[in-house]
Amino acid sequence: MHVIDRRKALSVAPIWRLAFRPFFLAGSLYALLAIPLWVATWTGHWPGFQPTGGWLAWHRHEMLFGFAMAIVAGFLLTAVQTWTGQAAPSGNRLKGLALVWLAARLGWLFGLPAEWLAPLDLLFLLALAWLMAQMLWAVRQKRNYPIVAVLALMAGADLLVLIGLLQGSDALQRQGVLAGLWLVAALMALIGGRVIPFFTQRGLGRVEAVKPWVWLDVALLTGTGLIALTHAFGLAMRPQPWLGVLFAAIGAGHVLRLARWYDKGIWTVGLLWSLHVAMLWLVVAAFGLALWHFGLLAQSSPALHALTVGAMSGLILAMIARVTLGHTGRPLQLPPGIVASFVLFNLGTAARVFLAVAWPVTGLWLAATCWALAFALYVWRYAPMLVAPRVDGHPG
Repeated sequence: MHVIDRRKALSVAPIWRLAFRPFFLAGSLYALLAIPLWVATWTGHWPGFQPTGGWLAWHRHEMLFGFAMAIVAGFLLTAVQTWTGQAAPSGNRLKGLALVWLAARLGWLFGLPAEWLAPLDLLFLLALAWLMAQMLWAVRQKRNYPIVAVLALMAGADLLVLIGLLQGSDALQRQGVLAGLWLVAALMALIGGRVIPFFTQRGLGRVEAVKPWVWLDVALLTGTGLIALTHAFGLAMRPQPWLGVLFAAIGAGHVLRLARWYDKGIWTVGLLWSLHVAMLWLVVAAFGLALWHFGLLAQSSPALHALTVGAMSGLILAMIARVTLGHTGRPLQLPPGIVASFVLFNLGTAARVFLAVAWPVTGLWLAATCWALAFALYVWRYAPMLVAPRVDGHPG
């Protein structure tokens, strides 16, 4: 509030005042539509057009680089203003970034030729990394430089997917997507390790937050980054016992962190248990993939969906529910129906990870229905907040 011209900020339409507004709204609407569309095509109920590269390529790419990275952009370009004291993108600059994101989403869905789609899609991530780097470099905030590094690597993972798309190589596309997923897991480990203990302490009125074990945070970040690199270079496409050990170690590290953060009071606060449960799905993913690499599970898909649906998307839903309240000047009290959305979301994740193994069609439709209802509840309750001025009259 003190780093921007108040009159100028208030002259901007509310939706374009800070990045969380357009990107949380657009990302949640996209999620609400994209998963039911994917399940409809997978089960043969969508006989129409084909997106660029086919439906599987679209689904793999868009849920990560379309949906998840929209939310990441909204979160980071809002938080960086607080971190640095620099004015974050708003107005026309924010409109331009959102337009690039939207054009890439529409281009991929409606079959834009890959030669045109590739630079358009990559532009969004490069612009996001550049904006973050500019603001952090201006104040030499070294603590957050790793975030820029992860964003740059995400652009590299997206480039790998796009090269695979241009060459018609499913293997390259899969390598890029899996590398990107574990880079997002690294971001989750980094940012979650900072905010979840703090939010827990504040939400329960405890005297102080649990102090981080720096060695554990560094080990989790390093190990997760190593997994991303093994996928980028195609070293993890088949079971590898040494990777099983690494996945098991990462799972154990996250169990240790969750145990240190745990307070039984979280179960009375929806804004807290939703965060902790999302990180618990990351544990399920890590141990599930360890078992697959040890040859004890026949499929890696359920464990991967514990990561993509339960952990990544679960943390997204929990965070956007909280951040929207705080940054629109409201008390941290969930609107009616949002606790139900958290419950539905986690039931849907369980259906996708466990039920779909035995009953694929039933499990997928149940998971898609729960997912869509969860995000529909978010949009219903939060869209009016995202398009309206802050209730306290401040910019932002």
